[in-house]
Order: sequence, then C-alpha cells, then structure tokens
Amino acid sequence: MEMDHTAILLIDCPDRKGVVATIADFLYRHGANVLHADQHQDNDQKLFFMRVEWDLADFDIDAEAFKREFLPIAAKFEMNWRLEYGKTRPAVAIFVSRHLHCLVDLLYRYQIGEFQCVIPLIISNHTDAKPLADFYGVPFHHVPVTAANKAEAERRQVELLEANNVSLTVLARYMQVLSSDFVARHPRKIINVHHSFLPAFSGAKPYHAAFERGVKLIGATSHYVTDVLDEGPIIEQDVIRVSHRDNARDLIHKGRDVERTVLSRAVQWHLQHRILCYGNKTVVFD
Repeated sequence: MEMDHTAILLIDCPDRKGVVATIADFLYRHGANVLHADQHQDNDQKLFFMRVEWDLADFDIDAEAFKREFLPIAAKFEMNWRLEYGKTRPAVAIFVSRHLHCLVDLLYRYQIGEFQCVIPLIISNHTDAKPLADFYGVPFHHVPVTAANKAEAERRQVELLEANNVSLTVLARYMQVLSSDFVARHPRKIINVHHSFLPAFSGAKPYHAAFERGVKLIGATSHYVTDVLDEGPIIEQDVIRVSHRDNARDLIHKGRDVERTVLSRAVQWHLQHRILCYGNKTVVFD
C-alpha cells in the first residue's frame, strides 16, 4: 500500500489498560483497514507510545470529523496525539557548507522518489554546493555567515524558510552553530548529522579526537537539534570498523559513508512519521 492512500496516528500517554482496544475499536467503527501497528511501553516512566497506519479506502471520516470524534478518547487517556496523511508532501530545506557527500545522497534519494517531500531550497554559507543544486534543479541561496553578521544571516534564513513553508530543516554537514532563537522557532523540526557516535567525541573535529584515542569503531549520529550543542534527541546511529593502520584522514573518508546513510534514514523516518520524542529520547517505530 502506497503512503498516498494511508493515514497515521501517533500517540503518547500514561500507560493504562484499554488504550489499544479503544483505538482499534474507534478505527474499526469508521471502516479503517489497519496496515501497521506498533507500540512501546517505557516501564520506568509508565508511558505508552503507539503508531498505527491504516488504508483510507473505506474510512468514513475526514480530518475535521476525526478530531471532533477522537478528542473525548484523547482526553480520557490524557493523550498527546497527532494525525498525519501519507499523501502530504512537506517542504524540506537543506543547509550545507563545504562537505557535500550528505547533500549528494539526499538529493539523489529525492530525485528517485524515496522521500515523501518537496525540496524547495538549499541554503549554504559557501558557494561550493551551487553546481550540485543547479544539476538537481533546486534553488540555491548563498547566505554568508560571519561572527559579525550571524544574527542578520539567520534572519535571512528564517525569511527563506517561511517564504517556502518549510516544515523540516536538514543540516547536511552545515558547519555553523544555530542560535537558541533559531532553534526555538523549529522545535523537533531540525535534523543534524554529527560525524561521531555521540556522546563520544562531540565538537568540531571528532575524527581527529577518535584517532588520538585509538578507537576501533567510528560512527555517526543523526539527532534533532536543541539549543544544547550535539545533545538533542538521537534518531539514528551507525558505526564502521577501523584499525591501527588508519590515520585521521582515513577515518574521515570511511566516516562519510556512515554519515550519509545515518542522515538519510533519519530524514526518511521523520517524513514517514515514525518518530516520537519524549524528554531527550526518541521512540523510532519499525
């Protein structure tokens, strides 16, 4: 079943008996054919999480009616919830600096239809990515950033995001720290890739730090951005083995493959509405 013909309900609430049965009964009564259902309990915090996706072919209520009829259930179980439709194509902006491997991967996957989105713009503090943006037909905006003009640059970036109705910003090796004000405008709507298996080796040169430490595994981490650098809720991580024969440059080269796949997975899962955040953690549904 293509996502174009499905709806997705995501909920989190206190863990109580009857949540699953009540949701299943509600969907059944309105003609839903459930395609996927997944759930998770955090026993320490006594929280319940669920994602359910169903075919819309025989579903007999629209979004407004769903909200009206589901609200009493949500209130009864103290739910945080949202309803998404697979046919929606959110606008995604990509920020990049001079390392282009993650951008290449994202644009290729976008071109072949892997991502349920539109990419209306690429923003960069350098011009290195412009030929690539031109090749894929995505408008490119050069917004230089210096210590002196950072606030002005961010105002321009915000204008571009708002003008294009952007709902997700992807930092594809964008080597600038976003201000707290910028991040606060887009809570859980900015995904970054960090070239390290966080929390190890945070900061600007993690591969060099990993080389000095003599690690045998290096990795990458994709996470939502918060105003605390490199400490937002983690979405995906992966690793690759290295050895004593590898120097710092080898680690950088090997790490690029991990970075691009980790970031692409995180973007895909966000677009498929598979992620729920709570505290500084995520639930990522299969």
